Order: sequence, then structure tokens, then C-alpha cells
Amino acid sequence: MHSQLDYVTIPPCATRLRDPHTSPEAHANPTSPTRPTPTLTTTTLPKPSHARSPSLLSSPSSPLSPSKLAYSSIPSLLLASTLQIPTNAPSIPESAARTRKGGAKLMSTRDPLSIPITTVNFRRFVSKIGPVFWLQDRVEEVVMWRRGNRYTAVWMGVYAFLCYFPRLVLLLPHVIVLSILLATHPSLHAPNADADEEKKQAPTAPPAPVGEGSVDWLANVQAIQNLMGIFSDSHDAVLPVVPHLTHGSPYTPIIFTLTIISLLAVLPILPLLPLRPAFLFLGLFPLFVTHPFTLHTLLPAVQAGAQPAFNTLRTQVARYVDDDRLDDRHWGAELREVELFENERWAAPAGPKAGALSDAGWARANLRAGERKAWTRGRDGWSGVGEDGSGDVSSNLTFALEPGWAFVETEDWRPDLVGSWVAPGMADANGWVYTNDAWLDPHLTPMEEWRVTGMTRRRRWTRRIYYRDDLVGSPKDV
Repeated sequence: MHSQLDYVTIPPCATRLRDPHTSPEAHANPTSPTRPTPTLTTTTLPKPSHARSPSLLSSPSSPLSPSKLAYSSIPSLLLASTLQIPTNAPSIPESAARTRKGGAKLMSTRDPLSIPITTVNFRRFVSKIGPVFWLQDRVEEVVMWRRGNRYTAVWMGVYAFLCYFPRLVLLLPHVIVLSILLATHPSLHAPNADADEEKKQAPTAPPAPVGEGSVDWLANVQAIQNLMGIFSDSHDAVLPVVPHLTHGSPYTPIIFTLTIISLLAVLPILPLLPLRPAFLFLGLFPLFVTHPFTLHTLLPAVQAGAQPAFNTLRTQVARYVDDDRLDDRHWGAELREVELFENERWAAPAGPKAGALSDAGWARANLRAGERKAWTRGRDGWSGVGEDGSGDVSSNLTFALEPGWAFVETEDWRPDLVGSWVAPGMADANGWVYTNDAWLDPHLTPMEEWRVTGMTRRRRWTRRIYYRDDLVGSPKDV
């Protein structure tokens, strides 16, 4: 069984490295049929004899400024910090090697892993990726209404026209080519030139890639940087959902059952579903959502009105999950609920100015001496738990339960998102109820004038306890 090896073209100026573990006889006989095992070695870029485009690599005849020189070494810095290749690393991954049994090479494994190839390809990629980001910016301008209502409305009309006449989609390649030809017509750049002179002009050479260190080159690097961040943020946002789809959580069977039921429910109505209005709605609805009026006026108003109902729904779902985790001994015993109150005071943050709705400036350490502690059991705010009041609910808080009572082991403290201890719907999305400097006048959101006079907030935490006959005796500290 022969192993498949990848070979690269050895430039004429290359010098063969000697293996220190090879015997002296092998060094003396360079024509030995036994070849040493190839290893990845960090080296300078090869300089082939064929000419290289001057726009790809900086020329010594055109020195760069210190700032441009620093940015021109970005590929080397990236490779030095991220591409730490071990000496015994294989040239291709094992999974990719298994796919090569049929002789076909994938694009991801076309070339072996090599630092020079990576550096050259990265520089080529940066110099040529500009049109892709230009198209991305144009699409973002349309979707986010950045060029005004009329500009996006025209594209919405074009999409609606295609939904009404879907066969016109087949003409899109012709329309794209004609649009490019018309946009690059010489008359648009020299409207006063004679037609005969235009015919005599020599063909325009294709545009050369941007040079390293130029403004366009740095703009491409910035776009790549931001795209990497957006992709990483999107990956982190989707990652918590993956266990539910890969049988890594107890909710996977429920998701599978609901998917099957919805599939069987949708199948009979597919012939009755109008495709043109459906695609029209699916295409235009995101544009209505991204409109500035929707984002900055409509959605905040709807969210403020629906926040109490949404908090109630979240509380009911959390209680349903807790009930599902209860054991038989919990269901057969008497259940009660105990409560704690978390108190915080706002202080102007030392850094950039932040809004009162954010967590910046809110802390239990800002409580004044002589007022209520950070954690209290009574609603009046004066029956404290612990001496310092700096403990967390799950670790340092200690208070006595009545004889025979114990906390439910399958659940933890949960915030009161409804705010029923003040008034239904008075708490925000995290359960906080905002008050003035004297802990009075509760509101759903802090008032603007409180930023000068001072403001506080409280949050109620609840947890269930159950009665156990075997614990009857002395009070239990938890």
C-alpha cells in the first residue's frame, strides 16, 4: 500500500537541509534512494525566476512610510501569532486524506500546508477581495435604508415585479451584464468626446490589484478584520442552539417530535399555499423590519407594551421546567415559597457616559452606610441577611428555615420577572424595580431626573421549599 505524498516545486535557489539523525554515509552519498521524511520548516518566501506582479509585493525602489510598512507586515504578524505548526504535523488532515482514495482533490486540500503559500495567498486575497466588500456595502445600504427611502423602495419594487413575473429571473444574467456594460461606457466618463475618437482608443487594460500599504489595501484588511469578528459573534450566538440539534440535551426529542408534527401539518396545505404572495412577504418583511422607524420607534413601543406579558410567559415557562424536574418526594410534600430582595444603588460610571438602563454604574457596593443591606429578607428592606451583605445568593447567604423544611434540590433561586410584589408588570426584563434615592416611587424604568438626585433598584428572588419529616428538630441553616 503506497501512501500519497504531496510535492511542491523546488526553486533553483533552494538548498537541501540535512537531517541530523541521518548517518554520515547517507550524507556522503547524496544519491541514496532513501529520502528523509519531509518536515515543515519556516523559511523566507521563494523567489522564482518568472516575473511577479509588482502590485503584490512591495518593491525596494518604492520605500513605504513607517505606518504603511507596519501594515504591510500584517500577513507575517498574523502567521507568526496564529500559525504555530508543529514539526511532526501532517501535510494534510487525516479526514481529508481519507477522501482522496478516489484520486479527487478538494479545494481545501489542493496545496499542502505551507507558510510561504499561506503568506502569498493571503496577500493576493487582500489585494483582490475589494469588489466583494464593495458589493457587501451596497447590499447593506439597500437593506438598512442607508441611502434614503426612495433608493430602497425602488429595489423593493423590482423584487415585487419579479415575484409577479417569476420567469423574468431567467433574464437576470443578461440584465447584470448589460448594467455593467452601461455603467462602464466611455461616454459616462468623457461625455464631450467624439464618437470617432472613442472608436480609435486602445482597449483599456484590466485594473491591477491594489498595492500593499495603499488606502484600498488597508481598507480591505479592515473589512476582513470586521468580517472575522462578525462571523465569530454569529458563531457564538448560534453555538448554544447546537446541543439541542445534536442530541446533546434533553430537549432534542421534543424538538424532533414538534418538527415531525409540523411537517405533517404543513404537507396537506402546500397545494393551497400561494407562492407569489408568500415569496413577496418573505422578501419584503425583513426590509420593513430594518426600516429606521421600525427599529427606533415602533419596536421599542411594542416591546415596552408587551414586556409585562413576555415576562409573565418567561416566568410560566421557568416554573414549568422546575415542575418537570421535581421528584416524587417533592410532589408528595407540602410546597412553599421563600423570598429574598437584592438592593443596588446607581453611581455615575467613571468611564464613558452610559445610560441608566445599562448595568454600568449599578452595584451593591454603592449602598450607603446605615441604609438597607445588599440582601434582605423582608420587603421593608431592613431585615438583613448576613453582616456584610456582600454574599451571593448561591453561596454566602445564610438564614434559618423552620423545622422540617428544606430547599427543593432540583431548582435554584429565580428572579421575580413579573414584579407582583409591587404591581403586576412593574419589573423590567431582568426583574428590577427602579426607585428614587429614598427607595420610593417605583417605576418600570428609571426617571431621567433621578440621575441627579440619585436612584436605586430592587429585585425579588424566590425559591421553593418542601416539608420533610426526617428534618423535624433544630432549625436548618441554608
